[in-house]
Amino acid sequence: MIGKAILRLRIVPNARRSEVVGVHGDAVKVKVQAPAMDGKANEALRDFLAEVLTVPARAVEIVAGEKSRDKVVAIADLETDEARRRLLGKSQP
Repeated sequence: MIGKAILRLRIVPNARRSEVVGVHGDAVKVKVQAPAMDGKANEALRDFLAEVLTVPARAVEIVAGEKSRDKVVAIADLETDEARRRLLGKSQP
């Protein structure tokens, strides 16, 4: 049985485009196109992660850092190592 992936993320809101840009300490650095107001960046982050990780948006949950650039995200039905591999694989040219 597959559990939940737990990822530490460093978010950069209001970017030109949403993309994974690499590693920031022990976190994965992600730029999101939406501004950090009224939860728009969090919503954009959920949608972006769901697309990149090929999981439904409902499987992505922000468990810590709702109002911070440093977030902890849980992804249902995916292992942590696999989630990091998928994210970081997308950051390569």
